[in-house]
Amino acid sequence: MNENVKNILANYGSENPGCLAQMARLLQHGRTAGSGKLVILPVDQGFEHGPARSFAKNSAGYDPFYHYQLAIDSGCSAYAAPLGFIEAGAREFAGEIPLILKVNNSDSLYVDKGAPISALTSSIDHALRLGCVGIGFTIYPGSGARKQMYEEIACLTQEAKKAGLLVVIWSYARGEQISKNGETAVDVIAYAAQIAAQLGAHIIKVKPPTAHIEQEEAKKVYQSENIKIDTLEDRVRHVMQSAFDGKRIVIFSGGAAKSTDEVLEEIQGLAKGGAYGSIMGRNAFQRPKEEAIKLLQQTMDIFTGA
Repeated sequence: MNENVKNILANYGSENPGCLAQMARLLQHGRTAGSGKLVILPVDQGFEHGPARSFAKNSAGYDPFYHYQLAIDSGCSAYAAPLGFIEAGAREFAGEIPLILKVNNSDSLYVDKGAPISALTSSIDHALRLGCVGIGFTIYPGSGARKQMYEEIACLTQEAKKAGLLVVIWSYARGEQISKNGETAVDVIAYAAQIAAQLGAHIIKVKPPTAHIEQEEAKKVYQSENIKIDTLEDRVRHVMQSAFDGKRIVIFSGGAAKSTDEVLEEIQGLAKGGAYGSIMGRNAFQRPKEEAIKLLQQTMDIFTGA
């Protein structure tokens, strides 16, 4: 184990050996192994957005095996998905790539803008049976249903850590008191990262922040304290600071479909700001496979400085 990995593990001193071993496994796998950086392929979009919206652009994606192989061939640190996709290939690809089981999910057939919440769709026992390194869980800070989500992840975190599994929290602020622009506002993203860290996440997933400031009370502080938010690099640095001064792993989502140049420009900003990595779904698997592998590997090389 090299110093990069040792230094990251040192930030999680209260964890049991099982959790630390899983984190070391994650950090020492794939093209970014040993660098302290992570690039993860998440494929929960079929559940979240529907099969046609997710896979019609690249019909190979209807097959669960495709995503396993894409993650392996590109050298990803891990593959994250709901129960069905993980189960479909867990035996075929056993031991070839770390797996993260997404244990709660929502669909787009019904949208409650005031109180978005995801349903529990699998469990710690499923994650253990399938050989996963950890679980993934989405929270929506700002939702009218946040109390239930916080209580659910509190219980799951206790159970997961007891079993030696990592906890990855997707922290996406959303609710009737948050505007659409506010969902990616720098103050909101930083707050979402802080909440996930306070809930005990080992790894936090948030969206890249914009320069918009949503909350008036926060705006006063950003101005009085001269918090730099002009560039993506500045904003990412602030988000990292909000995650226990960089002592928690924060990775950033790829978001909506973009051109290759737009994706790589964003990754440059994330890397310069000190992000631990990226979790890129649609911008990878909706491309033809060779193009997706190239993009994922370019992303990895930016984060590692290769």
